[in-house]
Amino acid sequence: MIFKRRTKPINLEHIDQIDELAATGKPVFLDFWQNGCQSCRTMDGVVSELADEYQDSAHVVKVNVRNVPAAAQRFRVMSTPTFVVYGASAKKQSKKSKRQGGGIGERWRASGLVKKDQLEKALERNGAARADR
Repeated sequence: MIFKRRTKPINLEHIDQIDELAATGKPVFLDFWQNGCQSCRTMDGVVSELADEYQDSAHVVKVNVRNVPAAAQRFRVMSTPTFVVYGASAKKQSKKSKRQGGGIGERWRASGLVKKDQLEKALERNGAARADR
């Protein structure tokens, strides 16, 4: 096949979707953005590439901070774009961390223009693997 349809990022519609996605065991990569943000537009292509390249091992989610302000508040987003990797730790949990909430939480964060390789490293350190092509 010459042309293959690319996997697109998930557009978050409600804050509860984040926990539903994290419950699958895959890391959740959150891209907080807003209309009128030039840096967000610049990073949009990179985020779309990540969604396609890590489609089998991570959830790549775009969060419009104006449409889902509760998500921006929950993750204390002060500027856009902000990127967060959320989910269970890829490392083995201690008994203490299991008792304190199961180990699901924020694993990595960055704001502004971020190089693609840094985003890839953040995903891979948290259990994601690039899809075979």
